[in-house]
Parts: sequence; C-alpha cells; structure tokens
Amino acid sequence: QLQASGGGLVQAGGSLRLSCADSGRTLGSYAVGWFRQAPGKEREFVAAINWSGVITRYADSVKGRFTISRDNAKNTVYLQMNSLKPEDTAVYYCAARPYGLGNNMPYEYDKWGQGTQVTVSS
Repeated sequence: QLQASGGGLVQAGGSLRLSCADSGRTLGSYAVGWFRQAPGKEREFVAAINWSGVITRYADSVKGRFTISRDNAKNTVYLQMNSLKPEDTAVYYCAARPYGLGNNMPYEYDKWGQGTQVTVSS
C-alpha cells in the first residue's frame, strides 16, 4: 500500500516536499511516478524515477522546479517542489510500476497511493 504525504497550503514561490512510502512491499524494485489531478481536469504526469534512481523524467511544466528522488533503504520516494505556482494546486498521487518508466501514462501504473492535497495561494 502506497501512502503519499507532505501536502499542504503554501504561498506562491514556496516549497513543499512530498513523500511516498510503501508499507506493503519493497518499493526499491519499482519505478515510481508522481501524478496530479486538479478539479475538473484529468490526472496528469508530473515526474517519475526508475528503481535505482539513476533515471528521472519530468513534465515540462515542472522542470527546473521539482525534483524527484528516492531512498530505497527507507522505502520512500520524494518529490521536492520549489517555486510553487497557483497552477500547481492539485491532489498529488504517487504510483508504482514493476518495470521501466513507460510512457508516463497513469494506466501503466498498477499501485496507487491515496493522494495528498497541495494548495498554492497567490
């Protein structure tokens, strides 16, 4: 079971760090992605990291502001979000898949966390 945490309310320009922990299996064997969904919008890809942490991908909208990382010893993946903007407001979900990074599509991930709300005020 994946559990996302670390969301909250922050002013524009601020920072948050999200965490994705796995209580049910060894997350270190899986690629992990972060997705977000704003009200009335489809779930969209934010960032992903392969099992070793060597390969990362980012959506263009977050490149240079967000950093995905992982600590396999702690069974946790992080999403450091800096220079937050109001348009980053959404529920953020982490998800895991057993193979490579795929094509950044939600349907490619088979395990999902419950989501954590991020709200950025202007």
